[in-house]
Amino acid sequence: MTTTSAGNRSVVVGVFEDRQRAQNCVEELRRTGFRENQISFLSKGQQGEIHEEGGKTLAGAGTGAAVGAGAAALASLGMTFGIIPVIGPVLAVGPLAAALLSAVGGAAAGGLVGSLVGWGLPEEEAKYYEGELHGGRTLVTVQAEGRYDEAYAILRRFGAYDMSNRTAMQATAGTARTQGGTTVQVHEEELHAHKQPVQTGEVRVHKEVITEHKTLDVPVQREEVVVERHPVAGGRASSADIHAGEEIRIPVKEERVHVEKTPVVTEEVSVGKRTVQESETVGGTVRKEKVHVEKEGDVSVRGDTNAPRNPKQ
Repeated sequence: MTTTSAGNRSVVVGVFEDRQRAQNCVEELRRTGFRENQISFLSKGQQGEIHEEGGKTLAGAGTGAAVGAGAAALASLGMTFGIIPVIGPVLAVGPLAAALLSAVGGAAAGGLVGSLVGWGLPEEEAKYYEGELHGGRTLVTVQAEGRYDEAYAILRRFGAYDMSNRTAMQATAGTARTQGGTTVQVHEEELHAHKQPVQTGEVRVHKEVITEHKTLDVPVQREEVVVERHPVAGGRASSADIHAGEEIRIPVKEERVHVEKTPVVTEEVSVGKRTVQESETVGGTVRKEKVHVEKEGDVSVRGDTNAPRNPKQ
């Protein structure tokens, strides 16, 4: 199948050789929860034909265009009762039908290319699907909206192919036609892993103030008074030199320390995230089908290595 991403939307396109298998696929998509406005069904019809599905009928191009305003209602009818409105040469239902309802004749296919390109498909692929539709194949598109793997698996299970694997699908079909007889399809479930980011924890970075006591040794100076006495020998003084209460004043100084606090930056902390790549192993139980050949009576079986050989062969 083909996928194209537009924002968080994904579109899956599948081509079916058999219209009934395409309709069965649509029913399975609806059963698994895909909405009618996500699924489109397109198949080649004839101008003016009366198309009948499940015992219900709806007129061709004229009727389809007449009720073009009710595209959503047509989609609901088509999905629920098997009624597929005919739009020119195209039988269409779903979101793509709204783009084709106003077109007539060959213009309907041109509207298909424009719609697919508008959904993000390359023009080359859109024209390829237009050619498959003109060639009589049936297209089923799914606007998967995050469920691409599931839609892809359902379309593939019902036999759809796309531009990338068309050759392999046609080679398988050609081999079956060459050998003739009835073909039994063998199915197998596949595992698809989805990654989704989840929060496993949280880191908070904050600051707190811690009070502690610090001491500094600061050298200071102070003055001291030094008194020295010296004897004087033989000195005479008159009585006039004697004064009561005589004193000398000497100022004494010292340095005092004043403490001042100033905030300074001592460290920077950078906080960020990084992506770490690692591998995680996941697993699940899947089912697959095996073909067993059982014989009854005198029957020769060729080409099955698991079957016991017939003595008469």
